This record gives sequence, structure tokens and C-alpha cells, in this order.
Amino acid sequence: MGKPKVLITRPDIPAAGLNMLRERCQITLWEKAEPIPRLELLSKIHGVNGVYCVLTDKIDDEVLEAAGPQLQVVATMSVGIDHLDLNALKKKDIKIGYTPNVLTDATAELIVALLLATSRRLLEANRAIYRGEWKAWAPTWMCGPGLSGSTVGIVGLGRIGLRVGECLKSFNIAKLLYTSRTVKPEASKFHGEKVELNELLRDSDFVVVTTALTPETRHMFNAEAFKRMKSTAIFVNGSRGDVVDQAALIEALKSETIAAAGLDVTTPEPIPLDNELLKLDNCVVLPHIGSAAMQTREEMSRITANNILAVLNGTPEAMPAELKL
Repeated sequence: MGKPKVLITRPDIPAAGLNMLRERCQITLWEKAEPIPRLELLSKIHGVNGVYCVLTDKIDDEVLEAAGPQLQVVATMSVGIDHLDLNALKKKDIKIGYTPNVLTDATAELIVALLLATSRRLLEANRAIYRGEWKAWAPTWMCGPGLSGSTVGIVGLGRIGLRVGECLKSFNIAKLLYTSRTVKPEASKFHGEKVELNELLRDSDFVVVTTALTPETRHMFNAEAFKRMKSTAIFVNGSRGDVVDQAALIEALKSETIAAAGLDVTTPEPIPLDNELLKLDNCVVLPHIGSAAMQTREEMSRITANNILAVLNGTPEAMPAELKL
């Protein structure tokens, strides 16, 4: 028997995972920097045994049909799986790999950095220097709210939300509220209190979103949600862009319904350069770099390759990050 065939949808995956697959598989590699176009994906996936994809690749029933019945595993180099049609994959008994644990610290660090950049107006202050607006030290110029003594609300207390809570404890916050389907015993580390969403929005000085994107959470942050927040509140989204009704967020920022926002995710991605969010001084936008620590991305690539090889070698129980359907 020849080597199993694996499609890799990006050329720039870290070497750790790429080399593992090159050694043991026949690789088809999309060689352009941009996401693989739909027609190319449908063409190149035909006849492969495994797929190494990223969050920009929509893997649905049409793609699986184009692949053929020999496809055994789809592994994504991400913690999010909203780009995968789980029902279609389950129906065809195709194993799924993802990377939920390794990027927790890196993403939590980025969310805290985004909190600070937004609340302390770091990018706005930096731009002010180049505009010639820095004339002298001034008592109230570029002031923003501090984390110390504040109430922080985390929407969706999974792995990343828990790590954000642990990080924020050292900032001497007064209270941490969270929403979750169940009480999280681990939240006792930072005295987290489970509340309903409306209470969290009403009482929080900072609202941090780390929930997964599902049909239930899509556009959960809409005009009504922003109206429930304090006018001094700062909103930070480190989950997925579609958790937010972006038009409603733009209006909330322009009308000062809320004070500011920090976003690592948008809709669409990349965000168009003429988008109004990029014109607002009270909004910090990053290009989805939550897990962009070098060691984290290397380990993500290694786990993704391991997940593929475990299935192709007939040992799916060895998948450390397999999604159990």
C-alpha cells in the first residue's frame, strides 16, 4: 500500500506539523498565502484520506461528497469548530481533530492585552503623538478606566475564560461575574460569581466575550444587549466575530451607548479598510491573533498532524484533542 493522501489547505503551517505529515503521507499542499478558494478545495480534496484545515476553510457536506468515501479524518488547527459541519461529518463517520488546550494561555494573554490597550487608550495615545497632539503632560488627557476596583464580566467561562479570570485576579479587580450553563468550581480561584447575562451586562465595567459561536450565540451582542450595558463599559471580544451584530456595535460606539470596544475578531475577516470600526478612536481592532505566540502555533500544528496520523494509523484513541461526537 502507498502512503495515505493528506490535503493541507495552507502553505505556511509551522514546520513541526508539516514535517511530520511529509514523512509519513503523500501531501497535497495549497501553495498560496490566501485561503484556498472553494472550487480549488472541491477539486484538491478528491481522493484524500485526511484533511489538515484552518478556520477559514468551510468543510460541509458538499466538500465531503467531493472528497469521496475514503476520507477518514478532518483536523483543524484551531479551537473553534464553527467552520465544520459536525452533522455531516458524523453521518459519514469521519473523525474530527481540533486543538482546544494548547492555545488557552496565549489567547487569554491577548485578551488581557486588548483589555488594557482599550481601557488605557494605548493605540489612540500612540496615534496622538504622530498627529502632533502631545503638547505637554495634562491631568485628564488620554485618561481611561483602570482594572483595579472594577467589575469584570466574562461571557462563556470555558478554558480561555477561566484563564482570563485567573490573570485578572492579579489586577486587583473588585468582582468577577460570569455566565455559563453550569456553575464552574474552578472559578473559586478568583471568586467568580455565576449570574444571568442581563445581570452581567448591567453590573460590569468590562464585558469580555470568550463563548463559542453557536446558532444560539450568533448576534447575542445586539443593540438591546449594548443598551443594557453601562455607558462607561468597555466591550472586548476574543471569541468569534459573528457573536456580535457588528452594525449594532458600531452604532453603540458612535452614540456612546458604551465607552469603547476591543476586538480580536470581526465579520468579515479580514475587515475591509473602509469599515467604520477602523475609523473610531474608541475601538481597537486586531487581526485575529489570539493564539499567535510562536510556541503555541508550533504546538497547534503538531497536535493537528498527530490527530491525522492517529486516525490514519488506526489508533484514533490516541488523539489527545479529538472531538467526541
